[in-house]
Amino acid sequence: MKIENISDLRVLLATARQGSLSAAARELEITPAAASAMLKRLEQQLGARLFVRSTRALRLTSEGELLLNYARRALELLEEGITQVGVGTTHLSGHIRVAAPSDLSRHWLLPWFDQFMEMHPQVSIALTVSDKLQDLHRDALDLAIRYGELADSGLVARLLAETQRIACASPAYFARHGYPSDPDDLQRHDCISLHIAGQRDTLWWFSRATSGTKPDIREVRIQPRRSVDDGALAHDWALGGKGITYKSALDIHDDLQQGRLLPALPDWQGKPYPLHALYPANRFLPARVRALTDFLAQQFAALRR
Repeated sequence: MKIENISDLRVLLATARQGSLSAAARELEITPAAASAMLKRLEQQLGARLFVRSTRALRLTSEGELLLNYARRALELLEEGITQVGVGTTHLSGHIRVAAPSDLSRHWLLPWFDQFMEMHPQVSIALTVSDKLQDLHRDALDLAIRYGELADSGLVARLLAETQRIACASPAYFARHGYPSDPDDLQRHDCISLHIAGQRDTLWWFSRATSGTKPDIREVRIQPRRSVDDGALAHDWALGGKGITYKSALDIHDDLQQGRLLPALPDWQGKPYPLHALYPANRFLPARVRALTDFLAQQFAALRR
């Protein structure tokens, strides 16, 4: 048993990604009839059905799921080999698909991506900016940059930065409402909540050293007047004096330095909020993706210093 045409595997991947043959054909710039014939030929060569048709889309069979994972890795390995032969081992080229949080992208990642692309003129970057969790397989991403602890065991995580969340608001807000003297006071303030992993984050964590062996740890259930699934918008609301938000120290670094935002509880530490670069555990990692991850790790290390 062997696959005679590598393009048939590309049809498999595109169909699984798009959910329909017509959409896959548009992506590959071929006709739907050609895409259908290529998929049928692949099934005949394998002696297995790869998709079942539902009312609206095509769904992978168990055999299709199995082949898809191997086909994806095989094509990525082939692409990397062709790239290295074509431009030499000292040059990087190709496309990198990245997903990253909105605030982090605007404040740090965009200029760093520009620097990386200046260093490697044959590399292109497609950035998906969203605070929602992205499915690296479904969304055909090479790399995702996310805050928080890693929950998906199917991903490999590389730590980029150790940071924490800070409850903060503008000087104008504190001038009108005063400062909370204790984390529990946040329940009486206007708070701005973020959506994390699809849910409103209303449980804010704080820690403070004590004279004893154990720190004073508090978890406060806030009652937000505003909530949003975009960290940059929560940031803008805080800058506009609309309330107290609970943001990554990286996202508000410049505003804290310039006094545009102030810590609500300067004697308390917020929740640790590590930043990771994530990629699928079972996928070949192209040299360009590895190089970008190394570059970002260096940039965050320099920022920490």
